[in-house]
Amino acid sequence: MKREILDRLREAQAAKEQAVLIRDLADASASLMIGDTVLGNLELDTASVADPVATVLRTDKGRIEEIGGRSLFFQPFNPPKRLLLIGAVHIAQFLAPMARMADYSVTLIDPRTAWATEERFPDTIIDDRWPDEALEALKPDSRTAVVALTHDPKIDEPGLETALASPAFYVGALGSKKTHARRVERLKEAGIGDDAIARIDAPIGLDIGAVSPAEIAVSILGSMTLALHGPKRKAA
Repeated sequence: MKREILDRLREAQAAKEQAVLIRDLADASASLMIGDTVLGNLELDTASVADPVATVLRTDKGRIEEIGGRSLFFQPFNPPKRLLLIGAVHIAQFLAPMARMADYSVTLIDPRTAWATEERFPDTIIDDRWPDEALEALKPDSRTAVVALTHDPKIDEPGLETALASPAFYVGALGSKKTHARRVERLKEAGIGDDAIARIDAPIGLDIGAVSPAEIAVSILGSMTLALHGPKRKAA
């Protein structure tokens, strides 16, 4: 791999940018794609590689594609997965370890220090700032999920507003349909547009009939997985 490609890849990883390295298996020529930018000595028609690039980033798995009579290997370089959990509630106590088992780095955000403790959330990063302040500093990216669970508008909604202004791949909020309808009205009054509000998964989680906190955590992690990878497809 050429030094210029390696250096740019390191820069992309430091900046938490998605990148795909594309190599011709016949002659080892290679190019790096970051968004619409291409760097390297492998000549590419960006339109012809758009689908496999999107696929490997979605599945986080490399693959070989035959394009224009060439065997090309697509290798994804995704930022680490993160879960920013707003609310030191019972559901979060189950969701945090489940998410870690699914390779997420988990940060719990809650200014209520009586609830957000190491005893209740072992092996979890705890941020006691208000959610909007914490999210502005943590900068959710395209591999970040933001989940609001306090059921308290004063805590959840500032965080949701900040999350909706970010490229976070998943934004979810606990609450019934009635609760969410009231939340939507408040977000609109705060100047949040309809398209942004539509990104919120609420009532949160897959509809699997979840009742207990552990089951709700499973449904939330399922929604996050579906949002990140899309439904399972044989072609992928």
